[in-house]
Amino acid sequence: MHGFPRGKTAIVGAATFGVGKSPGFEAIELAAHASLLALADARLAPSDVDAVFIAQPQDTLAGLTFSEYLGIRPKITDNNRSGGSAFLLQLEHAALALDAGLCDVALIAYGSNQASASGTLVQASRSSAYEAPYKPLRPISSYALAAARHMHQYGTTKRQLAEVAVAARRWAQLNPEAVARDDLSIDAVVNARLVSDPLGVRDCCLVTDGAAAIVMTRAERAADRHAKPVYVLGAAAAVTHADISAMPDLTVTGAAESGARAYAQAGVEAADIDVVQVYDAFTINTILFLEDLGFCAKGEGGAFVEGGRIAPGGALPVNTSGGGLSYCHPGMFGLFTLVESVRQLRGEAGERQVRGAELALAHANGGVLSSQATVILGTAATL
Repeated sequence: MHGFPRGKTAIVGAATFGVGKSPGFEAIELAAHASLLALADARLAPSDVDAVFIAQPQDTLAGLTFSEYLGIRPKITDNNRSGGSAFLLQLEHAALALDAGLCDVALIAYGSNQASASGTLVQASRSSAYEAPYKPLRPISSYALAAARHMHQYGTTKRQLAEVAVAARRWAQLNPEAVARDDLSIDAVVNARLVSDPLGVRDCCLVTDGAAAIVMTRAERAADRHAKPVYVLGAAAAVTHADISAMPDLTVTGAAESGARAYAQAGVEAADIDVVQVYDAFTINTILFLEDLGFCAKGEGGAFVEGGRIAPGGALPVNTSGGGLSYCHPGMFGLFTLVESVRQLRGEAGERQVRGAELALAHANGGVLSSQATVILGTAATL
């Protein structure tokens, strides 16, 4: 059986653009600007790209539209619709296509102007016939259900959830690009306006504009393109359900499966990881994913994050950009977990840099805890 091509492909360009509010920009323009910056970072031009991976919620044919916009005639296009996990799935597919020689330069891009265009979270799906009668607030009521179950089953508290939000804010305060950088206390999170019990407004991600892009090549070309390529060591995904009412266990996500496979591909385990980026659309996400990805036992996530353990200066650096809770959340956050991983492994993260970071785990979530994707990245030292 042919396994994942560990270390055979690399990220050679990474960029963000327009994070915060970018009035006057269409979503496709934001994605294009991020892509041009990422290509410049890789010393490549749009004409070098022969595989385009994108997922624009408001554009069903984004693979075609975006290729035309950049003047690219790709061999491969992918416009995956799995929600915020799409870009990590696309990285997995890009790595396989590059390794097989089906393409030479892969571009993965995303952009959203949701904050300046509508000011609300763009929803790509509707409640099913089974859930609609209960009038859930989508997507937060689904995550609130998972949080309530975790609290009931394991004694997790609102203060423990608040630790996640405060840690994210402390990282954001070290990131000049982050949107929310004012002080935030545990009490402020706990006492914030309730949105969907037990989650309050400070347990929820931001609504911002922003774009991100990465460029991938085969490893043998990588050193020509960037002084510090970041190598793809493992990538795996899992889907467990679509609607939260069909989730097999509200306290166990598909990250338990995708993480286990990604670790096996990379030949590492949770204890080896230096920096962790998880999709924190809500505070419960971080706790669930830290458990499912093996950083602590199931049910211990609440206690694990106490005392600033995942904040700057803590034992495990998690969401060093500030995450979706405090850095940015332009509709889908998945690609930003990859960009921050790259910045950390290259040593480009400034005040928030984790010293000696050689191994990074990026994890993204799509739907309502429905689609999970895990990517393990490493420096040349990990090959």
